[in-house]
Amino acid sequence: MAKIDNKTTSKIVVQYGAKPELLVQILQTIVMRFGWIPEDTIRQLADELNLSRADVHGVVQYYQDFRTEEPGKHIVKICQAEACQAMGSRALTDHAEKTLAMNLHDTKDDITLEPVYCLGNCACSPAVMVNGRTYGRVDAARFDELLAGMRSATP
Repeated sequence: MAKIDNKTTSKIVVQYGAKPELLVQILQTIVMRFGWIPEDTIRQLADELNLSRADVHGVVQYYQDFRTEEPGKHIVKICQAEACQAMGSRALTDHAEKTLAMNLHDTKDDITLEPVYCLGNCACSPAVMVNGRTYGRVDAARFDELLAGMRSATP
């Protein structure tokens, strides 16, 4: 991923007219471009938008797709919402944590494992997203296939 610098952050802020009410859109742009929001960027946004750091940090913490630590090259999300839980996402999460030797919210070996609270695929629960692509009816065997495919696609 590209490195976040003050100049780029300032350009993004200017792109949105330096309007504090567009903070979410500014943060989305930063995450889409860089994958995460470092503490330095939170400070800079607070200064440039005339907001407190607590205000910016609160928004970053509220939305699940805003992260303050650099993610791995691969992001695996497992739905934890009710429909997916009813169809086995807890067991799938346990399997994923054991297979990857990590917990939710962790990054290891260029893989970040995250919970997500709806992928809009309830009819095909449990749902998983791998690198932005959603898969339905994922059991342990299918999860292992998805991981193998993801790893073999890595250059």
